[in-house]
Amino acid sequence: MSVFKVLYLGEIVGKSGIFCVKKLLPSLIKSNKIDFVIANGEGATGGFGIGRNHSIYLHKMGIDVLTAGECIYYKKDMVPHIPRATYILRPANYPYDNPGRGWMIYTRDERQIGVISLLGQSGFRRVHLDNPYLLVSHLIKRISEVTPTIIIDFHAATTAEKYTMFYHVDGKVSAVIGSHTKAITADEHILPGGTAVITSAGRTGSLNSVGGLDSEIEIRKFLTQVHELSKEAWQQLEIQGVIMELDKQGRALSIERIRVACEGGN
Repeated sequence: MSVFKVLYLGEIVGKSGIFCVKKLLPSLIKSNKIDFVIANGEGATGGFGIGRNHSIYLHKMGIDVLTAGECIYYKKDMVPHIPRATYILRPANYPYDNPGRGWMIYTRDERQIGVISLLGQSGFRRVHLDNPYLLVSHLIKRISEVTPTIIIDFHAATTAEKYTMFYHVDGKVSAVIGSHTKAITADEHILPGGTAVITSAGRTGSLNSVGGLDSEIEIRKFLTQVHELSKEAWQQLEIQGVIMELDKQGRALSIERIRVACEGGN
C-alpha cells in the first residue's frame, strides 16, 4: 500500500451527529477508498462527553478510533468502559493512572498507524494536566520506533496554541488535527516538514445551531445565567472533516476539507 488514506470526522455532536455518521460514513469510506477512520466523539452523548453505548455503536459503524477531550469522563459509564475499549483515546496528558489510554498503535492491512490524543492548556479551568508540548516529544519518540505514521488530535481552545503545536512537531508526525471549537476552518495545508494541519476539523451534526446544540436554549443560558440542559439540534445536518493521504514514510501528500450534507433526521 503506497498511499494510506485517513478520514478524520469533526466532533460528533448528539444524536443528530450520530445519525449523520450512520447515514453517510459507509459511502464516504467506499467512494474515497478510505483505509482508516478517526473521529472526535467528545460531544456524542448529549453534546457533552460520550457514553459507553454510543461509543460501541460508533465503532461498529466503521470508526476505528474515537478521540475525546476535557469531557471524556462526563458520562459515568465511560470510566469502567474505557480501559477495555482500545478504540477510545482520552487525552494523553491526563494523569498517568487515569482510566484509559492517550495513545495507541493500530494495524490496518499491514500498515501501522499511531494516534495520539492531547488536550491544550488554555481555557480548561476544570482540569490541570501535564504540558502537552513536553509530553508529545516523548510519545513521538516511542511511537516512531514502531511506525513513522503518526496522527495527533489536539483538542485546544485557541488558534495560537494549535499553531504552536503544529510547528513544534512539524516533520515528526504525519498530521495534527485541531478539535474542540466545532467550527471548520479553511487553513488546511502541509507544513515545510511534511506534516498536514488544520486548526479545526469542524463538527458532525447540525450546522444551523450553536456548536451543534439548540440555539434557543444556549441563548437563554447566556441571558439568564441559569443552568439548563442543552439539547442537540437537527437543522441542516452535515458531516465535516478532512481526508489525508500519507506516504510510506508517514509524510502527508495531501489534506482536503470535506463537508457533506446529510438529509433526513427529525
